[in-house]
Amino acid sequence: MLRHILPIARYTLLEALRNRLLWLALMLVAAGLAFTQFLQQVTITESVQIQAALLAALLRIGAVFILAAYVVTSMVREFNDKVTELILSRPLRRSSYFFGKLAGYAAVALALALISSLPLLLFVPAARVALWCLSLACELLLVTAFALFCVFSLTQVMSALAAVTCFYLLSRSISALQIMAANPLSDTLSAGQKVVNFVIDAIAFVLPGVDRMTQTGWLIYAAPTAADVAQVLAQTAAYALLLCGAALFDLQRKNF
Repeated sequence: MLRHILPIARYTLLEALRNRLLWLALMLVAAGLAFTQFLQQVTITESVQIQAALLAALLRIGAVFILAAYVVTSMVREFNDKVTELILSRPLRRSSYFFGKLAGYAAVALALALISSLPLLLFVPAARVALWCLSLACELLLVTAFALFCVFSLTQVMSALAAVTCFYLLSRSISALQIMAANPLSDTLSAGQKVVNFVIDAIAFVLPGVDRMTQTGWLIYAAPTAADVAQVLAQTAAYALLLCGAALFDLQRKNF
């Protein structure tokens, strides 16, 4: 099985290099550094902390959407060009094809996490940057797994990208939505508000707590504790397994 997974992963990495994904990531870093230099001129106090916070936020969001767009467009192009059918016509398990693609995209996610983290060394101690980079890599791995699931389920670029975008934004903001729902302006909750609170809590129960990953506060105020890191790793492992299982189910039932 491994002899089939490794060539597919290698081909996926080569495709990322040929599509100039590395240059796009470097352009994002350059734009972020240019923006922080502008901030240095206009901020009066705590300029280093503000630069680090905004640069980290920009690089994190940019890395997520670069990776999601690459995974979705790359897989849909393979479907449309019949590359997937050609590969699966060989004596090859569909699970080997899936894990080969996942390994290649995971390597791209790790490279994006490293590229996005290196500029932060200009503002933040290396130990904090390393933990932030590890959390970003986990976050990108979840995005990769969900993007693959969406591609196999929806098979269209726009619908898959929209689903990944909604998944990420909702996962990032669900805690804030819960706080707002639990603290209304009025003292009494109507029946409609109770239903909304229940729906929001149910969604929060299903979604991963991405808002607790790759926190900017880890760079500025205090490094994450061992419990924080363990929670990030455990959550990534659990949701990655769940998403991989769902994506594999969709891939197995498809007719090529």
